Amino acid sequence: MSRLPLRTIDDAPEAAKAALTTAEKNNGYLPNLLRILANAPVALETYLTVSGINARSSLTLPEREAVQITAAATHGCGFCVAGHTAIAEKKAQLDKQVVNALRARSTVADARLDAVARFTEAVIASRGAVSDEALATFKKAGFDDQAALEVVLGVSLATLCNFANNLGQPPLNEQLSAYRWEPPLVQAAAE
Repeated sequence: MSRLPLRTIDDAPEAAKAALTTAEKNNGYLPNLLRILANAPVALETYLTVSGINARSSLTLPEREAVQITAAATHGCGFCVAGHTAIAEKKAQLDKQVVNALRARSTVADARLDAVARFTEAVIASRGAVSDEALATFKKAGFDDQAALEVVLGVSLATLCNFANNLGQPPLNEQLSAYRWEPPLVQAAAE
């Protein structure tokens, strides 16, 4: 059960209705993340705006999805891990083994994606104050200062949606059920 109202196009604040209508048309359904964010139209607007900006970064789609999955797994956001797993597999055409490694926060066979995932973890753990070694390792994988800042951008986007989902606790949309993910502590408690 969601802790915050899951807004519909009909009951959302007026300032959120157009964005929800567009999202439903683009996705074929209304993601519960957006229904949660619609409670604060400026939060919804920020998410959509920053998502569009993030999509224009120099990072490839697989690299951006590595940031999103790593951040969501780090933040314990099952909704976002599931949502970005769907994007990673369907749109970014990432192999299931790569996606599973990102979800588990373990070593990724693709060296560049592993560098992105490890740097994302370092950015989150240090709140951006990564060590010289972490930055140098990221750059040795073929990335530059622009890419480092774009990882920070991706983390900022992830933080908004991960924390909004963790606060609101929306159920996973059925369209994402095949990609369900539970944080490791929840998995251990269930076993």
